[in-house]
Amino acid sequence: MAKTLADLKAVTQAASDATEAQPKIDKFGRAYATGKRKNAIARVWIKPGKGDFVVNDKKSDAYFARPVLRMLIQQPFLVADRVGQFDVWCTVSGGGLSGQAGAVRHGVSKALTYYEPALRAILKAGGFMTRDPRVVERKKYGRAGARRSFQFSKR
Repeated sequence: MAKTLADLKAVTQAASDATEAQPKIDKFGRAYATGKRKNAIARVWIKPGKGDFVVNDKKSDAYFARPVLRMLIQQPFLVADRVGQFDVWCTVSGGGLSGQAGAVRHGVSKALTYYEPALRAILKAGGFMTRDPRVVERKKYGRAGARRSFQFSKR
């Protein structure tokens, strides 16, 4: 049972090699991930291609008309230096356009790390891997909204 230091070093080296992240790619050569933001959920598939971005069977420029939202969904590719190298196909449901763009960004980031695990450190440092936990606060009884009181009148 007595092991030398060299034996232990070999075992830990083998364990670290085994835990090294492997790409998660399906039989069609795609990586799949789910992104979430507020009440929006995005199912995202990426595969190597010429940079096509399709959201709910529409071009991303048509679906996300505002330039800010288009910039938001392209951020993971800019940070990872992979602009125009992947085709993205995603379906989004729930929430509004801003939340949906955030969900797509989250999903694209996760899918990129599944396709290329080496990108995880870069995307995590940029804050793309964390799901934004902020959601709308619920309305309380006796209140006009979540916190606002009803208008007060003395007479």
